Amino acid sequence: MDYLAFYVTLKLALVTTFILIVLAAPIAYVLAYLRFPGKSLLEAFIYLPMALPPTAIGFYLLIVMGPKGFVGRAWETITGGSLLFTFIGITIASIVYSIPFAVQPMKYAFAKIDRRLLEAAYVLGLSKRAAFLRVVIPNSLGGLAAAAVLVFLHSIGAFGVLLMVGGSIPGETKVASIAIYEAVETMNYRAAGMIALSFIPISYAFLLLINKLNKDSHI
Repeated sequence: MDYLAFYVTLKLALVTTFILIVLAAPIAYVLAYLRFPGKSLLEAFIYLPMALPPTAIGFYLLIVMGPKGFVGRAWETITGGSLLFTFIGITIASIVYSIPFAVQPMKYAFAKIDRRLLEAAYVLGLSKRAAFLRVVIPNSLGGLAAAAVLVFLHSIGAFGVLLMVGGSIPGETKVASIAIYEAVETMNYRAAGMIALSFIPISYAFLLLINKLNKDSHI
């Protein structure tokens, strides 16, 4: 059993989930409440990772984050090191890959809030930012939790996009899905089976949690 790969996987999933919950909440708020030209184009762009093959996403990130890409060049100028084949690099890839799974449930949760609550908040003198923090977020905890669970599950199962951007460096970029692939390549089916089997109870428990959250949100 490759415990180091499990550590990297869980670390990546937790970091990705935390960052995306923070980043996706204002994006979901904009999509749920505001009207502006090009909104449908923006929404389609945010959801694009759901439609693209993971290796295609990984390829474009490889170009953008590489030494000749604008993100890679900027990172090298600031830090003096490469962004590719690092934990930070696969974290960025994981965030891009999973952002639709954070934005979509949050958007639906925000859209279900009674607009009269927001109108009352504005009448009481709350700014849009204050209303978002004190009205929208507390009344959307189920959607936030569902988004967190979906992002976590999606992150631990990521493979192609992470392999393209991070390769397989033990303790740094080698996640459990890559460990399974390498075990199968070397015909070590026992190791591959043990790692794959360990995903089942984790994924099943989180799916049960999502079902419970969905049930509670419909009560």
